[in-house]
Amino acid sequence: MRIPHFKISNTFKVTAIVLCGIIAGTAAYFAYTLRFHSYLGNDPSACVNCHIMTPYYATWAHSSHGRDATCNDCHVPHQNMARKYLFKGMDGMKHVAYYVTHSERDAIMAEDASAQVIMDNCIRCHTQLNQEFVKTGRIDYMLAKQGEGMACWDCHRNVPHGG
Repeated sequence: MRIPHFKISNTFKVTAIVLCGIIAGTAAYFAYTLRFHSYLGNDPSACVNCHIMTPYYATWAHSSHGRDATCNDCHVPHQNMARKYLFKGMDGMKHVAYYVTHSERDAIMAEDASAQVIMDNCIRCHTQLNQEFVKTGRIDYMLAKQGEGMACWDCHRNVPHGG
């Protein structure tokens, strides 16, 4: 049995190369324009690339957390690098979609997945305090949401972002 051999025309090859170049160029342009590279690091000023984050950045910078914690310390998971960058990418794309479609809220509220990450990170950073004094390390966000306890921000709403 003979396998048919397809010959690809030179016109098709040139067209494919040009289209790939246009797509790659457009992607590179948008990545540069949107400062995509700045989101890969840990610099909190990357969060103000989007104007809606400016007040949150300003209050964080003047809070006690502004001295010792970056946005990523609180807002992305730290179990492993793969989960960290997957979460960061997915959350970032969601923020871009809200921004591009003008559907962002006036006051940003963490969705359940983000709230769980934030609470896990409160507990992770304040482990000694949680174990010695308030014993909140046993509670996660979903339990608090169901009334089985309180989320950290129920009492400390203004701590990470000033007040």
